[in-house]
Amino acid sequence: MPTRARVVISGKVQGVYFRAFVRDQARTLGVNGYVRNMLDGRVEVVMEGEQEKVERLITLCRQGPPLSRVDKVDVMWEEFQGEFTTFMVRY
Repeated sequence: MPTRARVVISGKVQGVYFRAFVRDQARTLGVNGYVRNMLDGRVEVVMEGEQEKVERLITLCRQGPPLSRVDKVDVMWEEFQGEFTTFMVRY
């Protein structure tokens, strides 16, 4: 069943290839959406896809790439919209 989640990650998550890590993992999983840096130092990920794949990507966001430190992950489940055809980094 398709689902959508908005995830906000806090910690040392900017300047450590976090966005590239999420993009690569999402594309491998077949999850669509975007990742972007927020002005307050956090990273936001909006993802859509099959429930199992979205949950796997959330788990990977909790781990992050080697140089990152994830302190907190807030997950907000939303209604699936089907608005994405790929996964991208937004600037």
